[in-house]
This record gives sequence, structure tokens and C-alpha cells, in this order.
Amino acid sequence: MPFKLNADRRHDISKQKFKVANSLGALLRSWRGYDASLRRRGSLTVWVTEEAIAAWTAEARTTRGGQRTYSALAILTALTLRAVFRPALRQTEGLIGSVIRLLGLDLAVPDHSTLSRRAETLEVPHPRASTGASGEPVHLLVDSTGLKLCGAGEWLHERHGTMVRRSWRKLHLGMDAGTGKIVASLLTTKDVDDGSQVGVLLDQVEGPLASFTGDGAYDQEEVTASVAARHPEAAIIVPPRANAVSSHTAENAPTQRDRHLQHIAAHGRMAWQKASGYTKRARAETGQSRFKQVIGDGLRSHTDERRATEVEVAVHVLNRMLELGRPNSVRIA
Repeated sequence: MPFKLNADRRHDISKQKFKVANSLGALLRSWRGYDASLRRRGSLTVWVTEEAIAAWTAEARTTRGGQRTYSALAILTALTLRAVFRPALRQTEGLIGSVIRLLGLDLAVPDHSTLSRRAETLEVPHPRASTGASGEPVHLLVDSTGLKLCGAGEWLHERHGTMVRRSWRKLHLGMDAGTGKIVASLLTTKDVDDGSQVGVLLDQVEGPLASFTGDGAYDQEEVTASVAARHPEAAIIVPPRANAVSSHTAENAPTQRDRHLQHIAAHGRMAWQKASGYTKRARAETGQSRFKQVIGDGLRSHTDERRATEVEVAVHVLNRMLELGRPNSVRIA
């Protein structure tokens, strides 16, 4: 709620409205399905298909060089378990070895040095979002957050009380507003501007785009040009800055940003957020929170290539969790 001191300079906030389900039975069935999905997320069920067993060993290479023992599927499986349970590389080796023994499989276990080395060049399957949940173009929500670098010397700072500036990286995420899946991700250094990475995120999204939604950091001409070059029909929903001014063509040929400014001047910023659909951007912050709660807020790899793979594996894990643990009755769309 706004402070009373600024009440005279703020627009009135309407009372919240809540929708009541028409059928109590339908509401209970929906809640039972959602409750069951939450329990399934904590279920530890491991199964290995025949195709996975056959693809565990790497195919024989036809060029000169050493022969790999493990396929990309085997490395991805081990790194997936590491992302979910957060063990170190040596503990990951022991974890996957115990799982293989419990299942009674005759498969070799990749050692920790192999996992670390192969992580630099591993190709992780990227999520595809050619259409939204109802077969329509994607509504893309973008945002960024920081991930700290976890090193071997952190315990020294905690033990001896040394105050140092933590090193961190910036994670850029693009989420499908209809399904909640992360369809674009990018890891950069901390001094990279959010708007400069929009083109890279858009290149990861297949199919048409209905709208692009971001916070005030994306109120840049570079962002508008990147979206218009790839998806001319897409709506750009970005709040203009407080000191924003209209373009010189606002009277005759207003741009999307000009129309946003006109609506804000006439009805207020909160009314514009509701009318434009900007309120959906909160789902992007929810996706970031889910990333840090499930995966963690730090990067444990020591090179940029391995850190990028670590993020891609984490995104792959979160999307799989959404597919397996969310019933159709409570999907966002």
C-alpha cells in the first residue's frame, strides 16, 4: 500500500476482487490434483529406459583421436542429479553409482574428472516454445538475477571474518507466460547491461512472439529495435522511465512507447499495468525464485564454459519438474 504522506500524489487503488468457483466439487477436484502434484515432486522414483541403456556408451568415432567412453546422455544424467541434489562432483560419482547398482544395471560410472571435463563442451537440450499453451504465439517475460561464485576459499572469509566483495554472474531468463517454462537463458558477467542481451534471448525462442514484457531496465531503443527486427507484430510491454518523454512523431504516428506514455498520463501507472498486461511480469520473478530455491543461488563450476553448462542443466531440470509435477487443472494458462 502507498504511504499516507504520498496519498495525494498517487492514483486511487481499487479494492481487490476475488473470483469464486461455480462448483465446489470442481474446486475440490482441482485442489486434490494440485495436492497430489506437490507430493509427486518429492517422490524419488528412478527408472531407466532400454533406449537410455543402449545410448549410455558413446558411439565409435570415425575420425582420429581418443574414443569416448560415455555418451552425452550419461554425462547429462549425472549432471542432472548433481543439479537436483547439489552434491560435489565426487559425491555425484558415488550417487549415480549407487543408483545404477540399486537398479541392477551393468553400466560404467563416469568419474568426477570426466564429468568436469565433459561439462565444458556438453550440449544440453534447449527448451522449445514454438507456440504457447493454447497454440498461440508466445508471451515472453524476461528478467535477470545474480548468482554468486562459490569458491574453495569462502570458508576462510567466514572463519577469519575477512570482508571481501563477492564475485558473481548475471543470469538472464526468458519465460513463457502461458506455460511457466524457461525458454531462453544466458549467463553473462555482472557488468553486462540487460537490454544488450535481448537479441540473444530472442534468438533462442522459436516461432512467433505475441508480446515482450520486461521491467524498466529494458526501456531502451536497442531493445525495441531487437524485438521489431525479429517479431514486428509483437507488443513491447515495458514501463517507461519516470522522466520519459514522447517522440517527435507522437502526435501523428505514435509508437508503442508513446501510447504507453499517453495511457499513463491519462489513467495512471497502475491502471496502465493492468490494461497492458504488465502484471504478468511477476511470473518472471517467480521463475527466478524457483531457480534459486530448487537449484541454489550460486555457481560451483570454476570456468565460464562449465558455468554456462551448469545453468543450462538447471533450466532443463526446472522445465522437467514443471512437466512432471503440475496437473493440467492448475496450469497457468
